[in-house]
Amino acid sequence: MEKYYLSTAIAYTSAKPHIGNTYEIVLADVIARFKRLQGYDVYFQTGTDEHGEKIELKAKEANVTPKEYVDEVASIVKNIWDLMDTSYDRFVRTTDEQHEKVVQHIFKYMYDKGDIYKGVYKGLYCNPCESFWTESQLVDGKCPDCGREVQPKEEEAYFFKLSKYQKQLEDYIEAHPDFIQPVARRNEMINFIKSGLQDLCVSRTSFTWGIPVDFDDKHVIYVWLDALTNYITNIGFDFDNSTEEFKYKWPCDLHLIGKDIIRFHTIYWPCFLMSLELPLPKQIFGHPWVLMNSDKMSKSKGNIIYADELVEKFGVDAVRFYLLKEIPFASDGNISYELIIEKINGELANILGNLVQRTISMGHKYFEGKVTNTKASEEVDREFIKNINELREATFEKMDNLQVSDAIGEIFNVLRASNKYIDETTPWVLAKEEDKKDRLEMVLYNLLEAIRVCAVFLEPFMPGTSAKIFKQINCEKKELSYVEDNSYELGQAEILFQRIDKDKFLEQMEK
Repeated sequence: MEKYYLSTAIAYTSAKPHIGNTYEIVLADVIARFKRLQGYDVYFQTGTDEHGEKIELKAKEANVTPKEYVDEVASIVKNIWDLMDTSYDRFVRTTDEQHEKVVQHIFKYMYDKGDIYKGVYKGLYCNPCESFWTESQLVDGKCPDCGREVQPKEEEAYFFKLSKYQKQLEDYIEAHPDFIQPVARRNEMINFIKSGLQDLCVSRTSFTWGIPVDFDDKHVIYVWLDALTNYITNIGFDFDNSTEEFKYKWPCDLHLIGKDIIRFHTIYWPCFLMSLELPLPKQIFGHPWVLMNSDKMSKSKGNIIYADELVEKFGVDAVRFYLLKEIPFASDGNISYELIIEKINGELANILGNLVQRTISMGHKYFEGKVTNTKASEEVDREFIKNINELREATFEKMDNLQVSDAIGEIFNVLRASNKYIDETTPWVLAKEEDKKDRLEMVLYNLLEAIRVCAVFLEPFMPGTSAKIFKQINCEKKELSYVEDNSYELGQAEILFQRIDKDKFLEQMEK
């Protein structure tokens, strides 16, 4: 069995994650579940990034220690990831003792190698992003990442020789066109690298909430060297003492991250790995943002919504479905209550829920819930069964290219074709003629097979809904294509998704 190591970025513990942050874990989860469906030995890692000046300041404001502060936020993050039914294998924290110890070893190794040196940093600092900038990197005099004000800072610091690895990194990206995805992100990073890489500040003295430099206790190791190395420290990397787990799992197959931190993952992280003489991850995908009514979410704008609030209103699988279906591969996607309701009514209730309920109800009405393959086929069946059997290749291809929305689209194409097949075969007409009983049973068998196969492919996207469908059709078979010899003894039909009165819902939200 081939291994597949997938990671999300680790969530920063400055605040509760909003729905845009949550999108990443849901996207990673569907990729992990789908890889398991394809037969891979999947390792899926996520977690929290817990050091830095911002945390120290927030803890002070809350009148608690930094550790107490991050313990609480890490618990909130984990609870939301669990609420969203995500199947991660390990939830890591950068305050874990083993991580901290190995980060110190990494820092010392790089220092002894000459890749880290001591100097003085004079620069413009963005506190929310915990990033230093030069004057030329600012946009309209502000932080190029978040658009906030920057402050001049000067302090003693250790620097990593990023410039030493520029040519090696350029050559690597050139030789591995799929290393950075999507293409727009790749081109953006190539341009950034070609403008010239400056050495990177990797320690700080102006705050204490971080991993100490063990040979110079005035300094704490700066956020990106601490945070990025989580991908190796938590699977057993530690120079001469690396575990069998590390040797098996590294390199990572996919780092899934937000496009706002793509530079750190595609420039800093590969150069750190080059310094450590370790293989680079196979692919880094900078996913788009989730916008609220076409605007980036921020507390100052008051337009943040949270996953737990949406789940309370619409259910886990409806929220998962919306995020996965409506956020495109490479461009930002929009979210609002109106849009979610339209998707629930138009696709989940009308197309999926209606099909399952109609088919099971007809199975009970006409055959007391027992449906078999009578082989009473007609020409219309061949095209329908071909659609079912082509789903495997279509979804595999889309998911291998991380085109998650398109993969769901392929499943819903078969569900739409199933509803059309009902209209074409008119089971209610067949039921009136005794000599058409075998034909009627064949039609229902074909529909149940379509529903079963679609439920298998829906499991990565909507695991709860898939389980409900399998319970209703009362079948355990998980084959990925049409099966000739199933025998259905159907359970009870239940509504999968209730239609929502949009005007009434929005009126209540206004109140």
